[in-house]
Formats: sequence, structure tokens, C-alpha cells
Amino acid sequence: MAECTHDCSTCGENCSERDPGSLLEPINAHSSCKKVIGVVSGKGGVGKSMVTSLLAVLSARAGLTTAILDADITGPSIPKVFGIHEKADASEEGIYPAITKTGIRIMSVNLLLDGESDPVVWRGPILAGAVKQFWTDVVWGKTDIMFIDMPPGTGDVPLTVFQSIPLDGILIVTSPQELVSMIVGKAVKMAELMNIPVLGLIENDSYFMCPNCGEKHEIFGASHAEETAEKLGIPAVARIPIDPKLAAAADAGTIELFEGDWLDGLLRSILPED
Repeated sequence: MAECTHDCSTCGENCSERDPGSLLEPINAHSSCKKVIGVVSGKGGVGKSMVTSLLAVLSARAGLTTAILDADITGPSIPKVFGIHEKADASEEGIYPAITKTGIRIMSVNLLLDGESDPVVWRGPILAGAVKQFWTDVVWGKTDIMFIDMPPGTGDVPLTVFQSIPLDGILIVTSPQELVSMIVGKAVKMAELMNIPVLGLIENDSYFMCPNCGEKHEIFGASHAEETAEKLGIPAVARIPIDPKLAAAADAGTIELFEGDWLDGLLRSILPED
């Protein structure tokens, strides 16, 4: 028997060292991943998928083999952001992810549907099962870092990801509105219950830089990012401005061409060490 790594996600169910109470699923037999980061939000509409995409692009630019697992089964947007429209292939080894122009590996339910606009009308357990299959049945290959784009809230799918996939931590995406502290607090408390570290807070649509006067305008009110992060013990904070170019790039499927250094510092704090 191979030496135990004490990472139950990498061994079989019959391993004598395996924690019988662990719900972690093993990654696909032809795959490995050094670091897995979940991207979550307390509510929808805050740009979580956009943030996931930007982080993946920056990671790939840093020379890391990067993947995105799109766990937002009922609202998948990752393929569109990267301009991917082809369907996933499969073999006896498993399902193969789509590969973007810069080499990012992507798996999303939209790569399996007959039509991109077909709705996914599934109940919670089926949604959760699909997410687990994206981890166990997709041939990710040797991957340095994987970002998991999760649906908003604290329902079935986030719970399944927290329990079934060995996350190294999560990043919480939010917006500047007054309820931010309460909403972020819910996500933090869920992570604490599941013993998942919170690695950073990202405030999207944080401000607007006027191209004419050069001044910063906080359209949605004053930022509470640093204040909230300090209150909840979150170590890293990033603020992304309102930028029409980002929206245009997402609509055109050209997000890999974006320019901006808003997430550089936060990304350095979560990249694999080797």
C-alpha cells in the first residue's frame, strides 16, 4: 500500500487510514490539483462569475495550469465569458474539459446541454450530484490551481462543494451596499461550520473612475470592504471598479484580454507555493 498522505480525497474508500466520517470525493483518477479555491457570494448579482474568470486569467498569466469548475449549474456563465461554444468530449477515462485560448481548463453544464439556452430544471440533490461528477469524472490532468464558481447562498450546491471537494479556502465576492456585512457574515459562518478558511473578500463594482475628470466616484455608496474584512477576520481585500470594458469583454467572450491590476495582490496570497 502506498504511503498515506492523510488527504482522503486522493485514496480509495477501502483505505484503512481513511476517515470513515469524511465525505470527500477523490478527484478523477487521471487528474491532480495542487490548490482548490471556491468563489462564493451571499447573494446573486454581485459578479462572482466575473471575479472567478479574472482570477483564472491572472493565474494562467502567472504560468500556472489553471482550471475552472463551474458549479453554478442553473446559471452557468463561464463558457460564454471565455467564448466557448463547443461541447465537451468524453472517453472511458472520463469527460474532457474545454480549453480556452490561453489554456484554461473549463467544465460547465453548458458544455453538456444540447442548446446553450436550455434551462436546467433539476432538484437540489441532482444539482449536487452533477457538481460532484465534475470533480470525480472530469479528466482535469495535472492542474496547479482550480477555481470553483459556486451559486450564491448557502444551499445544496455550496454545501456539497464544501463537503465533497478538498477546498484550500474560499474567496467571498460582494458589493458595496449597506447589507454587505450581514450577507458576508452568513458566508463566513458557513465556512467556519465546514472548517474552510476564508482567504479574502472582493468588493465588485466598488467605484467608478471618471475618464474625463479622473476622479473616483463611489456610485453605490461608500465602501465597507476593509471594515467588514477586519470585523470578520478576513486577511485580504480587493476592490474592482465599475468598468464597461469588462462587461464588453464578457459579452464578446474575450475576457482573457482584460487589463487591470485590481486582483494582483490578492492572487499572490493564494497561489500555490510550488
